[in-house]
This record gives sequence, structure tokens and C-alpha cells, in this order.
Amino acid sequence: MEKKKVVVEIFGETYPLRSDAGADYVRTLAKMVDDKMRDVATKTRSFSGNKIGVLAALQIADEYFKLKKDYDELLALLEEPNG
Repeated sequence: MEKKKVVVEIFGETYPLRSDAGADYVRTLAKMVDDKMRDVATKTRSFSGNKIGVLAALQIADEYFKLKKDYDELLALLEEPNG
């Protein structure tokens, strides 16, 4: 599959990205990151885009690991032999 260029804006910066995923998917990811960064920016006194980006990434990683743990626990329950 050919990689296509998608231009997105995250926290006021424009990023030309190449992806083999669909443009709508890439835009959805970018919006999620932008929303998270804007949320962090309202809760912190830092005006550094880099620091806000790191804090947003940590929150997204935390959400991911919590969902992964829940998913793994669900899989374990499904794999248990029925009674």
C-alpha cells in the first residue's frame, strides 16, 4: 500500500505526515493528541509546547496501559475453561 501525505495541525503546529493508514484515521489521531495537549495546557502553568506534549503523551500512555490491562484480563477470563 502506498503511503499518502496527510497534513495535520497539532497544538498550533502543522505536521505533514506520511502514512499507509487512511487520511481520516490520521486526522483522528492528530485530533486526539491536539485535544489532550490543549487539556493539559489548561491544567498546567507551563507554556512550553514540549513539556505539554510530554505530559499529554504520559496521559495517553497511562490510558493505553489501563486499557491493555483490562483487555488482557478479559482475554484471561475468556480463556478459562467453562465449569
